[in-house]
Amino acid sequence: MAPLSKAGAALTALREDLSGEVFAPEDPGYDEARTVFNAMIDRRPAVIAQCESTADVITAVRFARELDLNIAVRGGGHSVAGMSLNDGGLVVDLRRMHEVTVHPAAGSAHIEGGATMSHLDRACEPYGLATTGGRASTTGVGGYVLGGGSGWLDRKFGLAVDNLLGVDLVTAEGELVHATAEEHPELFWGLHGGGGNFGIATSLTLRLHELPAMSIAFLLYLPERGPEVVRTYRDLIEAAPPEASGGALYLTGPPEEFVPQHLVGRLLAGVLLTYAGPEEEMRRLAEPLLAIPHESEIVTAIPYADLQCMIDDPPGMRNYWSAEYLTGCPDAFVDVFCYRAEAMPVPTGTQHLVFPQGGAIASGPTDYPVPYRDAPWVVHPFGIWEDVADDERCRQWVKDVRADVRPWSTGAVYLNFTGDEGAERVVSGLGGENMQRLGALKRHYDPDNIFRFNHNIRPA
Repeated sequence: MAPLSKAGAALTALREDLSGEVFAPEDPGYDEARTVFNAMIDRRPAVIAQCESTADVITAVRFARELDLNIAVRGGGHSVAGMSLNDGGLVVDLRRMHEVTVHPAAGSAHIEGGATMSHLDRACEPYGLATTGGRASTTGVGGYVLGGGSGWLDRKFGLAVDNLLGVDLVTAEGELVHATAEEHPELFWGLHGGGGNFGIATSLTLRLHELPAMSIAFLLYLPERGPEVVRTYRDLIEAAPPEASGGALYLTGPPEEFVPQHLVGRLLAGVLLTYAGPEEEMRRLAEPLLAIPHESEIVTAIPYADLQCMIDDPPGMRNYWSAEYLTGCPDAFVDVFCYRAEAMPVPTGTQHLVFPQGGAIASGPTDYPVPYRDAPWVVHPFGIWEDVADDERCRQWVKDVRADVRPWSTGAVYLNFTGDEGAERVVSGLGGENMQRLGALKRHYDPDNIFRFNHNIRPA
């Protein structure tokens, strides 16, 4: 850490040079600036730089290097592990950089590093275009894509990172690099899953696809119907075209109009069938699920951008998630999955989800550090609650789900679904065979590991 006099002078210069705002702990607005969606995260950076341009990002990085500060990067602030913040370092906050420019003739979009899925989806909507996005509109595009990117459209259009065409990246030296398959191809390879380890993505270019129609069937059942619902959904999806996705789940009945009042606050089974196509095709596909006695249904065409907002995580809640990628979804797994739902913390916002892969995910590029693409199913225990007194039971339930389904685990995992689960889990998320190559890339672009607030790759 630099002497106080040098630090004070550097901070004064940063305030003058940055076109965005700068917050230190004594400044009004600091606490608001450091608040992220996961209420379990309470970290106090030395400085928060709310950047408005790539030039601002470069200025902020050079400020951090001058004072020997580690750097955390905030895009959407949606990292469940709180990797958008640090203690005593610099946070480069990109939220003011959220412009999305759609190029319909080229079938691509240029997205600034602080854009959320909502910014991207709404910009693409007028053109009837879309690309694979996160299952919540508040997710930041940059961290989501560079971590791999799973969503409702991945069976049809591939993982989000499969649609990555280019990245503008500010390195640890404060230099701007443009990475594509032709320019800096080794870096471009590492950005397919390596997240923020190699620098700060100030913009991304993504491939877009035509999406003229989207439709869903969302059904709620009494929990004793759960095993039948999961098996029916499994059989339906395994025979369905890649346009079909969604998931089977358990949840607490939410206080919504479509939920009967007597079921609000109770454990329910559910299924969400998403379909990248017209409602009439989706209805035919959903017939086996509709035939099971259910308590509530929403069966409708829906704009994709609206679907993306349906299950947004409410801010200010406590979150702890994880996942296991599975070799299959046999009856024995379904029994364990449904049994574990009986212990799910209720009433909370927690969800117990199993969803499919396959389609364009499985047939996508095999050379990138994305080792989970060949898993046909995923279990995703998603802990969300409000009361601090529930911390231990909610976290333990997530861990118990993982332990119970381990007989069907491939061992690989999508790291964006996990918190800080240790170095071995990072290897599981990137592939052991890729770690030496990724470590060499890290050594080249960030030898001092200043970008360590992520699923970290150590310089090799």
